[in-house]
Amino acid sequence: MNLSGKRILVTGADGFIGSHLVEQLLVEGYEVRCFVLYNSFNSWGWLDSFSPSVKSGLDVFAGDIRDPVSVRTAMEGCDLVLHLAALIAIPHSYRAPYAYVETNVTGTLNVLQAARDLGVEKVVHTSTSEVYGTAQFVPITEAHPLNAQSPYAATKVGADQLAMSFHYAFDVPVAVIRPFNTYGPRQSARAVIPTIISQIAAGADTIALGALTPTRDFNYVIDTARGFIAMAESDLAVGKVTNIGSDYEVSIAELAGLIAEVMRREVSIELDKQRLRPAASEVERLWADNTKARERLDWVPNYGGLDGLRRGLKETAAWFSEPGNLALYKAEQYNQ
Repeated sequence: MNLSGKRILVTGADGFIGSHLVEQLLVEGYEVRCFVLYNSFNSWGWLDSFSPSVKSGLDVFAGDIRDPVSVRTAMEGCDLVLHLAALIAIPHSYRAPYAYVETNVTGTLNVLQAARDLGVEKVVHTSTSEVYGTAQFVPITEAHPLNAQSPYAATKVGADQLAMSFHYAFDVPVAVIRPFNTYGPRQSARAVIPTIISQIAAGADTIALGALTPTRDFNYVIDTARGFIAMAESDLAVGKVTNIGSDYEVSIAELAGLIAEVMRREVSIELDKQRLRPAASEVERLWADNTKARERLDWVPNYGGLDGLRRGLKETAAWFSEPGNLALYKAEQYNQ
């Protein structure tokens, strides 16, 4: 699909990945409408960090993904939807599962129903590697069994299946993108890389972490944004799930060492029990097979492998180390 002349709605545009995606779409000259969560502060989330000249030209719709009228109104006049709006923090899903069902499942239903009614040309729905649970084989292909180990993951399985059902039942052109662990500037400290970097940048010599043995496949956010755009462009992705991952795994302990290395600091690690997931809920291993992304999207990670991870961590650490950015985080507190 040629995106030239298409109006693209990005839900969750105010978030970490969403704001980077909007930025990349604007750089490439596309027409973008940004769906942000309505709030009384008139905050557009990370879109507020854009330069005044860019921000003044944004097409922003403030609404709520859980409200079908809000979603339908935002989608009117749009040709494609890149659907990222979701609740994603795993620890909080243990405490507020109902909110995750409302946002992740019902919110996705609202997008799909509006897309069907309005004849939208494509919906790119965002999944997560968490739906696989602990790897039963590696690298993880799209054929890997789904095994949700948290309420968050369960709602994403439900949303993914709902999205595909609208493709099968109603011929809605849906493509499901399944990013593995994305990191980079602007990420919430509920994720492990900002947790480590922000503690070190704030001057800590001992950093608090949870489990150190699980492995993850980390994507730099620019690569993830490129993956979304490639999904929007690719006709081969419709009706399918596609992994976006670096095809490289690293343990949390190794990751902490790499971050300390790129930040030129020596640190020790202490176990903070409140950061541990329930034992059976911990996903012990994630490692993406990105063959389908290469075949369907012509997408390869620019920050893949150990060298790519080092480069991405260096750029991320530089952003967090800026005093104005670090001040936005509470490095000394656990962010669920």
